[in-house]
Amino acid sequence: MTAAAAVAPTAAPPPGEAPQRCSVVLFRTAPLLLDSGQVVSDVRVAYHSYGTPSREAVLVLHALTGDSAVHQWWPGLFGAGKALDPARDFIVCSNVLGGCAGTSGPTELGTDELSLRDMVRLQRELLRHLGVERVSVVGGSMGGMQAYAWLNTFPDLVTKAVIIGAPARHSPWATGLNTAARSAIRAAPGGAGLQVARQIAMLSYRSPQSFAQTQAGPSARRVGQAAISTYLEYQGQKLADRFCERSYLALTNAMDRFQLTDAELKLMQTPTLVVGISSDQLYPAWEVREQAGRLPRATYWELESPHGHDAFLMDASVLEERVQAFLER
Repeated sequence: MTAAAAVAPTAAPPPGEAPQRCSVVLFRTAPLLLDSGQVVSDVRVAYHSYGTPSREAVLVLHALTGDSAVHQWWPGLFGAGKALDPARDFIVCSNVLGGCAGTSGPTELGTDELSLRDMVRLQRELLRHLGVERVSVVGGSMGGMQAYAWLNTFPDLVTKAVIIGAPARHSPWATGLNTAARSAIRAAPGGAGLQVARQIAMLSYRSPQSFAQTQAGPSARRVGQAAISTYLEYQGQKLADRFCERSYLALTNAMDRFQLTDAELKLMQTPTLVVGISSDQLYPAWEVREQAGRLPRATYWELESPHGHDAFLMDASVLEERVQAFLER
């Protein structure tokens, strides 16, 4: 498929200035066929790009409630001399299809039925628009699942893949947590349900050890309350203020339906670094390691951290050296 862009990519900002989000409309002359069978056109994608445009790029894939501003949410990996260095590589990150950070969401698309492969097809078209022919993909959590989708959908375009704290298929445990979150949203639409959904998710993103270290004792926010209680309330409200319920429903459903088979994994010949997290409650290290073992050219490494799934963000500085060495190899 081909697509005509509505606007040209914005030039890189002068040194010292913060990168700006760009936006382009794709699939104007030929439509995007979704896995559901629905056809959509004029799909808007918001993205950040860093460094000098090139035919080869590093594509960063963000997590469920993330966005394209990699320099803001992954400073442990992004910057001069680090794994994601704009002085060395052309780096691109787009907001996912179905999200609510500038890329077309469910309301605009007219459907809630989206897949991770649909997201990857949009990313592929963006890279075509930017003149990119080959990529290394790097992602954590849902971003890591998108990296698996890249290896499954466009294997000939990917030179290397880094998959952090992510499975090749959603387990009953992970699907159950998402189901409970979606039930909360449907039971209390208008923001209250999304707050509860976020609280459920936060419990799975951290670990008992992490909360014992960071949220033990009484709350500093409200007298007479436990620290963990007001922390979860704060996180719930924070997400409700910036995220769309319908996007949350669509994206978590897409994650739950992502189910690569062992046979599909064995066909993936791209050199891949798969990172498990020792205390991950959402995607346990044994699960990540076992699925990595199905990849013919995978290297598995385990990040030791008490902070659970969120260690890919909280302990990114520990992760950085291993990721950089792999990308430069």
